Amino acid sequence: MSLSVVIPAHNEEGYLGACLASVLREAASSGLEVEIVVVDNASTDRTAEVALRYPGVTVVREPCKGLARARDAGLKASHGTLIVNMDADCIMPRGYLARVLRHFERTPRLACLSGPFIYYDLPQTAQISSAVFYLFQFFPNVLGQRIFGLGAIAQGGNYVVRRSMVEQAGGYDTSLIFYGEDTDIAIRLSRVGLVRFTMLLSMKSSARRLLREGVFRAGYLYTINNIFMIFRGRPLTPGPVDLRDSRRPRRVRPATPRSRAKVPRSSPS
Repeated sequence: MSLSVVIPAHNEEGYLGACLASVLREAASSGLEVEIVVVDNASTDRTAEVALRYPGVTVVREPCKGLARARDAGLKASHGTLIVNMDADCIMPRGYLARVLRHFERTPRLACLSGPFIYYDLPQTAQISSAVFYLFQFFPNVLGQRIFGLGAIAQGGNYVVRRSMVEQAGGYDTSLIFYGEDTDIAIRLSRVGLVRFTMLLSMKSSARRLLREGVFRAGYLYTINNIFMIFRGRPLTPGPVDLRDSRRPRRVRPATPRSRAKVPRSSPS
């Protein structure tokens, strides 16, 4: 199987370098040929310039702002059998690509594999609340998918799809701006294959949205929009406050030394 990593990026010059460095490191250590596609989604900063500093990275421009539109543009521009969807403020952990490949090779019916975020800049106490929230992701995927036939959910920014099954499911719904795009594709993929959520496939991510909105409010918005997607087919709220267009979020230092995580530098090696 061939792998493509698709990274939507709207005004992400401050985070994108570290993200790309982590993907290139993982590609080199795994020995796999990995295609990397950055979708410059209506950026007004140096996002595209940062991406082009890194060897082998393809930049695709999607002028119409929207997360689903950016993922769709990346899907069409990439060529891999498996598409890794991650966000520009994410850091790919060591061994991630090898784990993905093993899961899909073992299960031919696997259409989508997803896992939790590990927030590298979130205080330790808030990390616990986040972990509890992710434990509840198992219930929609097991009960909703296998028993009630309601579909499944995935974590946007940390899910891998099989290209042939995405095409069979009709691709991404580009009318979805932010909330619900991951749940929508998971629901439709559950009708053509198997959707799995595992705590063993974690992705490091910035907690900037949680820190700006509050952990419980952010958790509520994701949960209520997932529920509306499952039962109504549309999210309750169309999109979030844009963190990049209003005021650039400052990087937040973790509250305790134990919660620190190494984040690759933004300059290519």
